[in-house]
Amino acid sequence: MSEEEGRGGAARRLISSGSPFERAYGYSRAVAIGDDVFVSGTTGYDYATMTMPADPAEQARAIYATFAEVLGQAGASLADVVRLRTYVTDPAFCAPVLAVQGEVFGDIRPAATIVVVSALLTSEMKVEIEADARVGVRR
Repeated sequence: MSEEEGRGGAARRLISSGSPFERAYGYSRAVAIGDDVFVSGTTGYDYATMTMPADPAEQARAIYATFAEVLGQAGASLADVVRLRTYVTDPAFCAPVLAVQGEVFGDIRPAATIVVVSALLTSEMKVEIEADARVGVRR
């Protein structure tokens, strides 16, 4: 994790999940500025095993586990999430992916969007999710 000066003097913290692609492609898993945390589009890819679950619901679970880890590095948690953007490659994936969202976010109920797209980066990727959080908004 490194820090840079953000707008208005707020520290900009770059948060990594350890993906080799972050430095190679010039992005961070998340960026925290003040109390705001912006989590990049995340898939269910496991860099430790170099595998991805085939099931879209399991991909969503893996994504939320990554979110919990990177939000923790930013001093936040899943309870601080205020916005989700979910992309799936088949309309049939909406129900199982949203069921996992309901399990994870229950009473937190962030603003959320789900969009069906024609493809993600690879054919094994069925789900990609982005999140925005604000530290301290817990209910």
